[in-house]
Amino acid sequence: MKTRVVAETSAKKAAKSSPIKQKTEKFERVFEQIYALVLEIPRGRVMTYGQIARLLDDRYSPRLVGWAMHAVPQDERHIPWHRVINSQGGISTGKIILHEPDLQRLLLENEGIVFTDKGRCDLRIYQWSPAKKKKKKSSSKPKEQK
Repeated sequence: MKTRVVAETSAKKAAKSSPIKQKTEKFERVFEQIYALVLEIPRGRVMTYGQIARLLDDRYSPRLVGWAMHAVPQDERHIPWHRVINSQGGISTGKIILHEPDLQRLLLENEGIVFTDKGRCDLRIYQWSPAKKKKKKSSSKPKEQK
């Protein structure tokens, strides 16, 4: 009986640390970082996939940000996925949301964002950047020269 319990415990430990589970947990952590940034975007403003990717600690691709937006959880946070657009100021969800291809644009227009005839908004007007975090100054005082 002890052998069986030990074997089950070892199997559970192996499953917890499996490479697939580790990758999944890593993506979940990155997605949560992305969602935290997206939650900061004010109404009537946008960020680009690439802009968000550059703001992450590690170097991730804009495509990963797109995957995160496609996987936004439907929870109490109400993550404003529609405020993330492509680098030309356009919508990239038309082929993804087949039942309502203009949904993202409609949501943004409802927030006051204006699109050109080519389906782009002016990023000089609507692009938002979070305030840069101030670096902590080191607590060590400069040495005095004698």
